[in-house]
Amino acid sequence: MLAGILCYPFAGCSKGPASNTPASSLANASSGNDTTIRSKTYLALGDSYTIGQSVDPSLRFPAQTAAILNSGKTLVTPPEYIATTGWTTANLLTAIQNQNPKGPYDMVSLLIGVNDQFQHLDTAGYRLRFTQLLQKSILLAGNRPLHVFVLSIPDYSVTPFGQSYQPQQTAKEINWFNAINREITATYHCNWLDITPSTREAATNNTLVADDGLHPSGKEYRKWAEALAPMMRAIL
Repeated sequence: MLAGILCYPFAGCSKGPASNTPASSLANASSGNDTTIRSKTYLALGDSYTIGQSVDPSLRFPAQTAAILNSGKTLVTPPEYIATTGWTTANLLTAIQNQNPKGPYDMVSLLIGVNDQFQHLDTAGYRLRFTQLLQKSILLAGNRPLHVFVLSIPDYSVTPFGQSYQPQQTAKEINWFNAINREITATYHCNWLDITPSTREAATNNTLVADDGLHPSGKEYRKWAEALAPMMRAIL
């Protein structure tokens, strides 16, 4: 079961004739009486879990999240990605600096840390770099912390690949890293979605693992998207 914190209920507005009020102006484009609703923008930051290693691009969790939002009344442009397989927090910081994404974005997701754990980088360094990444994420979201969504690190120890790397120790270390990113996320009043328990279901369900024996399948990513989309919709 996926759990999120700092998730607020979505308050819908009833439809009615356009009027010159603050509420109605939110639906108006900047040009005169144009009532076209602007599509929301989404930047996804991370590593292989964000770029969807070994699955079709349409099955990445950001793509599936956007599709769920688009199936309702929320229009979302295709997600932009700064994510590559193998990246640590240090790699992601460098990539953001080099690519210099142009915000503000309506939604920013951040999922990073598994390669810090896998490469045995210390937790103190992870704490520092994750804090910097979260600060950058907030800036990219227009200084709106509630528009930033952190996902916990998946537990790859239950996968066929992970079973070869001291799985019990791996699971313990992933818990340590997740405790850090959860604490920092709460400090900055952003959203945190705990997907780790869901990924551990792969221990008894191989359909949740991609063909490479390591990364999540599109089916697993769908579970993340179904939990993340309502959290995003609530702040849009």
